[in-house]
This record gives sequence, structure tokens and C-alpha cells, in this order.
Amino acid sequence: MSELVDRLQFTEKEIDVGRSPVLFSDNITCENIDLIFEIHNSQWSVEDGWLTGLNPDESAGMAVMKQDFPGNIMLEFEGRTKLPSTHDINFMWNGEWSDELNSCGNAYIGSICGWYNQRAGIEKSPDYKFRVTVPNNSFEPGRTYKIRAGSIDGTCFLLIDGMLVLEANDPEPLNNKIYTKIGFTAWSSHIQIRI
Repeated sequence: MSELVDRLQFTEKEIDVGRSPVLFSDNITCENIDLIFEIHNSQWSVEDGWLTGLNPDESAGMAVMKQDFPGNIMLEFEGRTKLPSTHDINFMWNGEWSDELNSCGNAYIGSICGWYNQRAGIEKSPDYKFRVTVPNNSFEPGRTYKIRAGSIDGTCFLLIDGMLVLEANDPEPLNNKIYTKIGFTAWSSHIQIRI
């Protein structure tokens, strides 16, 4: 994704992407998917280099990385729905899986074409008192989007195809030393992710 800007400027923060460490860049394959991810409430596989999640249910169908990623995080990946699916490319950072909730516990969750009304945004589970969404009316099912999302000490951000879609400051940020999981979610959808 070298065509993306290497310096991201937010209202009060800046990311020098070129000088930031890459924490995960392994190819995900059929042979290593079970070594990298815990799978919950869904089917995940690798198809032509794409991590592919299928979940027909109204639930968090998640592939959660087993590795911990503490601290400030920026996810960078390509995502798309697999036709005929038309919504919900979802992803999590600074998170955890909760067996009690059968969903993510504390986490930031980003979405492209989520909430059943073509919105892009970020919310914080499990209470969802922090949620910021914007219209995403130009979403095209099946099209590949370049996504960057994450948070720096509570400043959450989402970029789609290099454009800043939203930036929001969480007044009560998650403790990114405790909540350290990253994951991808198919919520009643069929999605593909390429890191």
C-alpha cells in the first residue's frame, strides 16, 4: 500500500507511518490461519490470498489474532464484501474476546458500511456509549477498499482509500496495555481482508 500517504496529520496527533514499526506482515495462508487466529461464531478461510469470513447470523463472527498488540495501534489492510454480501466490513483493535458475552468485550470496533444504513464509523464495546459514524453512501459492494484505522491515546481515526473519514477523541480511552487484541468481524456478512 505504498501509494498511501506516509504521514497522517490529525487535529492534535501525527503518525509518521514510514518510521512506525510494522507489527504484523505475515502472509495468511490455509496452513497458518489456525496458528494466527482464534475463530468465533463464523467460518474463516483463505481464498486466493484473502482472509475470508462468512457469518450468516446476527452475531460477532470474529477472527481474533492470538498475538497481542499493546499500545497505540493503526490497522492497515484491504477489505471488501464478497458478493452478494453488501455490508459490514468490521475490524477491532485494542480489544479482547469475551466468552461471557460471546462477542468482543472491551474494544474499539471500526466498520465500513455498517449499522445497516451505509455508515462508516468507530464504536467502543461493550457499552457503546462512544460511537462516531458518518454516511458512507458511495460504498460499492465487492469493491476493494484500502483501510487505515486505529487510535493514539484515545484519538480514534478511520481512513478509507487515503481520505480521512473521521477522527474522534474518546474521553475515556481503553487501556491499550490491557486490551491488546486485533480482529476482523463478519456480522451477518461475507467479507474478505488482505493485510
